[in-house]
Amino acid sequence: MLLANLSSKTMNLPPKPDLERTCFQTSQPYSDRLDLRADVAIVYGIGKDMPSRVDSWRNRGYRVHLMTGVAWGEYQDYLYGRFDGINHEDEAQTNRQGDKIGHGGDVYYMSPGIGYGKYLSIGVQRALDAGVEAIHLEEPEFWSAAGYSGGFKREWQAHYNEPWQPQHESVDARWRSSKLKYFLYRRALQQVFDYVQAYNRKNNKSVRCYVPTHSLINYASWGIVSPESSLARLDGCDGYIAQVWTGTSRTPNVYRGKKEERTFETAFLEYGAMMNLVRSTGRRVWFLADPVEDNPDHDWGDYKRNWEATLTASLLHPDVADYEIMPWPERIYTGSYPSSEDHSKRVPVPEKYATELANVTHALKSLGNYSVKSRSGTKGVGVMVSDSLMFERGDPNGSDQDLSHIFGLALPFVMAGVPIEPVQLESVVLPHYLDRYKLIYMTYRGQKPQSADVHGPIADWVRKGGTLVFVDDDGDPFNHVREWWNDEGKNSVIPRQKLFQTLGIEDSVDRATVGRGRVVFVHKDPTAIAYDPQGPEQLIAIAKEVLGRAWRPETGLTVKRGPYMICGGGGKPEFLEAIDLFDPDLRVLTSAAQNDPGHFLIDQRANLCHFLVDLRAYPKDKARFIAGPDLRDEKIEGHSWSGTFEGQAGVKAVAILRMPSPPKMMRVEGRQLRDAEYRSADKLLWIRFPMTAKPQRVELVY
Repeated sequence: MLLANLSSKTMNLPPKPDLERTCFQTSQPYSDRLDLRADVAIVYGIGKDMPSRVDSWRNRGYRVHLMTGVAWGEYQDYLYGRFDGINHEDEAQTNRQGDKIGHGGDVYYMSPGIGYGKYLSIGVQRALDAGVEAIHLEEPEFWSAAGYSGGFKREWQAHYNEPWQPQHESVDARWRSSKLKYFLYRRALQQVFDYVQAYNRKNNKSVRCYVPTHSLINYASWGIVSPESSLARLDGCDGYIAQVWTGTSRTPNVYRGKKEERTFETAFLEYGAMMNLVRSTGRRVWFLADPVEDNPDHDWGDYKRNWEATLTASLLHPDVADYEIMPWPERIYTGSYPSSEDHSKRVPVPEKYATELANVTHALKSLGNYSVKSRSGTKGVGVMVSDSLMFERGDPNGSDQDLSHIFGLALPFVMAGVPIEPVQLESVVLPHYLDRYKLIYMTYRGQKPQSADVHGPIADWVRKGGTLVFVDDDGDPFNHVREWWNDEGKNSVIPRQKLFQTLGIEDSVDRATVGRGRVVFVHKDPTAIAYDPQGPEQLIAIAKEVLGRAWRPETGLTVKRGPYMICGGGGKPEFLEAIDLFDPDLRVLTSAAQNDPGHFLIDQRANLCHFLVDLRAYPKDKARFIAGPDLRDEKIEGHSWSGTFEGQAGVKAVAILRMPSPPKMMRVEGRQLRDAEYRSADKLLWIRFPMTAKPQRVELVY
């Protein structure tokens, strides 16, 4: 945040705590090692020790939320009937072989009956009694492989008023099974939302409810059904945490016929899908990134590279400035993982990685203070996605295992530096939802419209000047399940034909003008585009034709947020000198060759992702903190600078400041600060000292 007058000014850098811009989740009570200095500590689990854990974080100045699993947890009281006197073991999700699906032991994913929602509500009451300010109901997940338990069969009979059908025997049974799974978790969550709202009314409180969830893209890839977009329309849902991280985004996909991990590109699309769940709804979303991941066998270098890739992807979405800075800090700072140098040895978090995490965490707190300017390629391009992407996963005739019908349409644009957005089909009914788009690619391969209501807004958008590129070969067997578009199976109409009827165009047209817009029908399975080495060219050619001079590809994606510039996928910054926050030493990074050995070229970095601080934002004639760990305040008066740092015990602080002249005195908590370096040519000072959870005052005189 730039100062208008630096002669005598005190700055409170962190955002107001009621903004809750940063958070983290933990199952542990407060400890100095886990003191991340975020705005919110989300206490995980509703066990007996939950109230004491809540108090431990609140007593250290944190706002406290509660998170508990919706699909699974230590819920044996419900499972074995100790809650209501009824045994609920047959509500455990069960696969075709009769095996319960779970996390080991008797912790199972649940097929939620009415009683389960009541049980969760009573558990949440303990958190309300402890005074938490929000409830997070995590990961409502029903596996595509499940659907064979006694509890699910009863729900089928009640919901469809017909006998249960094995989902593997027909596409119609698979479709109906998936729709029921979608409904059951939406119902369970609504039960808890209703309970919390009743509590708020009775006690004049305003406890909020959020749903931490994977992206639609990931759930479809992994074979999981979840309510996703429908939650934003449930009464009492205040928003989401976008659970996107290395483990989800490194899932391989196919581009130009090659299947491989594309962590940055996949994460960019995942975060985009989550953003479009809340756009135009007034709900909130935090973007999560994880410095490690669930798989404990990768090395620290792997975790670091992939965390940088996912975090960069999250920062490239200009409409979000709220972040879950990490889940489970206890596993990051107290766990051991393979060494990058010797994979056979497990070691604690490397000192430099811990320093990097501290520096990045502090920067994330301030991003909401700045206006955002995207410097990526053409805006206004989208790819339509529906929650029903999750409905066609599994036998028989399931959609492409690598979700190529979506990645085939989306990846060509991400690779071209065009920030294509997943457009949520269920949300097109919201006012002005489609206004931001000029060009949308769409298919009904692997997904279907859940309601006829969505076709009218799409047709209206085209008539107003939008271009819809529909890519499909009409060969998806799920076109013929019993649904609204074929009058519950009484005719052979497919959903694309219903859309074209609404658009007022012929069924087999290649191109048509509709009002001020147009429709392009590409008679091809989009999966084939992903597997074709030349497949992207056909989609890009259409974009060039439609957008004309507005078509502007780039080498990568770039966004500027105040003094910060975020570059991903090869994007280049528009500056001469900067600090990369992904460098724990905070060295000067340059885009122009210089003889000074203190500078190194951006092109020398192996990583194509950068979180940069533009040094031009900090005048050389004024003292100023630029980057480093959590700075609670900053004071400049005459020829002195002082600031209070606070953070995790055991982490080495590395901070960089603009300093007009060499410091004459440097102290930390009254002791001489010895580990420092001043570079006269840059007017930059680096200081280093051990962090503590107790505030430490640093004083400099120059």
